[in-house]
Amino acid sequence: QIREAGMKVGIGLKPNTPVETVLPFVSSVDMILIMTVEPGFGGQKFMQPMMSKVKILRDKFPELDIEVDGGVSPATIQHCAEAGANMIVSGSAVVNASDPAAVIAQLRNVINKAL
Repeated sequence: QIREAGMKVGIGLKPNTPVETVLPFVSSVDMILIMTVEPGFGGQKFMQPMMSKVKILRDKFPELDIEVDGGVSPATIQHCAEAGANMIVSGSAVVNASDPAAVIAQLRNVINKAL
């Protein structure tokens, strides 16, 4: 029904959900979102151990869109890129920046170089 409505399908994983939970469903989705903080409010600290989930997915599914959300900033973007994320959500780091466009460009450049 999601695709019939013209949308893409995704699954999100909270930090305490094992990545193995989504493996049986990867062929049915367009994107997997790895939460790098507990969902609920902005400004939380990036949870680096979540990058192992990104790495597992990237190794098994090279063409899959893998998104990370939570604590993504210029200080953490390299970890996301190295693990294999190709979609980024960055809230506080962008909206609280004196030059949001520069932060967006920096995040994009790091991901693009890793691709």
